[in-house]
Amino acid sequence: MANAESDALVFFGATGDLAYKQIFPALQGLIRDEGFHLPIIGVAKAGWTLDQLKARAKDSLEHHGGVDAAAFEKLLSLLRYVDGDYNDPNTFSQLRQQLAGAQRPLHYLAIPPSLFATVAENLAKSGSAANARVVVEKPFGRDLQSAQELSRTLHQYFAEEDIFRIDHYLGKEPVQNILYTRFANPVFEPIWNREHIRCIQITMAEDFGVQDRGKFYDEVGTLLDVVQNHMLQVLANLTMDPPTGEDHDAVRDRKAELMRAVRPLTPYNVVRGQYEGYRSVPGVAPNSKVETFIAVRLHIDSWRWAGVPIYIRAGKMLPVTCTEAMVEFKRPPRETFGELVPNNSAHVRMRLSPDIAIALGVRVKIPGERMAGRDVELDLHSQAVEDMPPYERLLGDACRGNAELFSRQDLVEAQWRVVEPILGGVTPVYSYQPGTWGPEEANPLIGNDGPWINPVVRASAA
Repeated sequence: MANAESDALVFFGATGDLAYKQIFPALQGLIRDEGFHLPIIGVAKAGWTLDQLKARAKDSLEHHGGVDAAAFEKLLSLLRYVDGDYNDPNTFSQLRQQLAGAQRPLHYLAIPPSLFATVAENLAKSGSAANARVVVEKPFGRDLQSAQELSRTLHQYFAEEDIFRIDHYLGKEPVQNILYTRFANPVFEPIWNREHIRCIQITMAEDFGVQDRGKFYDEVGTLLDVVQNHMLQVLANLTMDPPTGEDHDAVRDRKAELMRAVRPLTPYNVVRGQYEGYRSVPGVAPNSKVETFIAVRLHIDSWRWAGVPIYIRAGKMLPVTCTEAMVEFKRPPRETFGELVPNNSAHVRMRLSPDIAIALGVRVKIPGERMAGRDVELDLHSQAVEDMPPYERLLGDACRGNAELFSRQDLVEAQWRVVEPILGGVTPVYSYQPGTWGPEEANPLIGNDGPWINPVVRASAA
């Protein structure tokens, strides 16, 4: 199908939480910003009518970004609804009727992965999978084997080029900004390697707990919720080689190469923690060993990165909510002015949230006769996050057949290979107090490569 634009959008799970929080606002944005005009067909088993779905769409927009009168009216005119069981062939016969003359539909499966096979098979039997694209939500499996099984299931009915594995983190403006900053500025590439970089730290901190997601979180933990996907994607953007060529797979080729070079984790390189009070959250097992904090040490077995340790730390109930990467440069072989300079004095800091910032750590002379200095940060760029919402960007790209910001199967499998040796709670879980930076046991993990750099959030960015 190449890059032919889709001529209808079908989204399964139309009455669900994801549709309420993300899909309806994204659709209104596409209509408002890009003139989106495709038929939109919601499918769910809720016993609803089309009028009820329209009311749900309005309520969604009132609570997530606001109603744009003109765009919302257009959305209502495009919206259709099919109510039925995903196991019932009649549901898909109705869908086929609603698709009418559409030849290249896009099917968005905003449903649990356990239903993917059922829906894909019934789409094919009803003739709705021919020349179609399919969008599936993470998680892409629970481990390497289940990820491969999911891929085989989808490939029975859809070509790889027509499968769009959505990870909303890839659609975020700050994550894309990492790539742009690296490769659009010639000052960085000559020093972005083992000769000049001492280590890399990536931190994703949240100052809140699991809230009402206790049951879900107790099945995945921090490793599978954000590290196996989001944080490894950030790592790939930070460390991949420059893409060659201009096709949509150029960036994904480089990411896959990079991820295949990441050494699989071992228990020795992992510290897990759980904040005190987590086990009292509704839905959480009273004796849960699931982590709400994890710190890992990674290595990339490539010429560019050999010997450079990479540390990823993510957790809940930490002091701030912030995601940033710190790329620390090596100090000169001899300090010219005889000073004792911190290891992390020279660095590039890339802030992804709550604001976007790129800063350079340097030393400047303290006024006076002595040749002595202090560390300062030069803000190269700082702004509030006011970008296109990720789902709006990604749904638009999927309709156009642009897969660059979607995960590819080889990349998914490479990410699972990195974390598979530590799945299943093979390391202890250490307790930590809410409002701290995780368990003390995480400090020996970073050892002489440390200390951990704790993000600081300005009040204006919080």
